[in-house]
This record gives sequence, structure tokens and C-alpha cells, in this order.
Amino acid sequence: MIRKIIQIDGSTCNGCGACVTACHEGAIGIVDGKAKLLRDDYCDGLGDCLPACPTGAITFEEREAAAYDEAAVKAAQKREDKLPCGCPGTQSRHIHREPNAASAEKVVQESMLAQWPVQIKLAPVHAPYFDKAQLLIAADCTAYAYADFHNRYMSNRISLIGCPKLDEGDYAEKLTRIFEANDIKSVTVVRMEVPCCGGIESAVKRALQASGKWIPWQVVTISTSGKILD
Repeated sequence: MIRKIIQIDGSTCNGCGACVTACHEGAIGIVDGKAKLLRDDYCDGLGDCLPACPTGAITFEEREAAAYDEAAVKAAQKREDKLPCGCPGTQSRHIHREPNAASAEKVVQESMLAQWPVQIKLAPVHAPYFDKAQLLIAADCTAYAYADFHNRYMSNRISLIGCPKLDEGDYAEKLTRIFEANDIKSVTVVRMEVPCCGGIESAVKRALQASGKWIPWQVVTISTSGKILD
């Protein structure tokens, strides 16, 4: 059928993703750094995405397109409402493709990892790298959700990660021993906004109290769409 539907100018799009958030139907995604209409039948043609675009890359056109399928949209949204772990889902719709040889060098980023292992359960209690360390304790999902995680949080820090929902036991005892045995200068906790991530924040707080030391600490929360909340 011929109907009104959005079109996206790839030469103007800057890949900010504002239209992805604005599109409640999930019709738009980020493909190779540019916004793209993923499915015609998910686009209702109302244009909620137009005012969200800061570069004016989105306009309307009339062309042959599949009819808007509200039932399919609702079914897709229902599938994404909750993940198997119990965390709420997210519709970020970012699609990455492997870069070609000509562009590969541009996307390589140096790792900021300063030590190994990084899992809280596997980390030693005593290690030279803990001496006067700025310590990062992060829920493992955060590095996937926040794009600049290495540069912003791992740089010049010793990193420990874990998932309080999937790992057995309590991190507080292990962290208490690390705090007691080493001269830790500061602690930064990075967690997701989902409720299960409260476990890693709680474990750090209890470990700091049990250690009897005064160590400056802060908590950073990342949203399921990859934004810093606080």
C-alpha cells in the first residue's frame, strides 16, 4: 500500500539515538552508527521521532510500505518487558557490524584493565596492586551498558566485578578482608538501575563498615539504556 512513512537521511544523521528513544513502536534502530528504519510495519507514521532529531535527518515520504501492524508491535514489546533474570528489558535497538579492514584501526580502543583476575570471587585478598589503589567495584553488566566504561571508570583504577543475582554467596566477607588487608584509597561502585544490582552496593557498604576503616566511596548508577543516572 502507498502510505506516509518516515525516511532517514544517513548523510545528516549523527547517530545520537534520540529517535530510537522517541519511537515507542521500536521501528528505528542504530545500524553502524546511523539511525535506520528497521521495519515498515512498526512505523505508525505519526512522526514522534521527528522533533527528537537534532539534525533534521528525519522527514516524511509517501511510498509503497507494509501497513502499520499494532499487534506485532505490542507482541514485540511484551517479549522485551522482562528478561529471564527478572530485570526489566530495554529497547535500545543498537546493531553493530564488524568494521572492514579500512576502518578497523579507528574503532580499536586500548583496554584500561590494570590487573587480573577481575571477578570478586577470584581476586586475591593480598596483592601488590591493591596498595594505595583507587578501587572500582562494578556490576558486570555496567561495562556492556555504558559505552565509555573503560575510559571513565577503569582508567587508573583496580577493577573488581560481579553479579549479585547470579553469583552464589555474599561479597561482603571477601571485600571486608580486602579492605582490611590493603591500603585502599577510595572505592567507586558502579551498578545498574535494576533492583538486583542493589546487592553489590549493599555488600560494599557492609564491608566498609566491617573493616573499621574510613575509605571514601561513591555509587554511580547506569540505566538500562546506557545513561548515567547519578
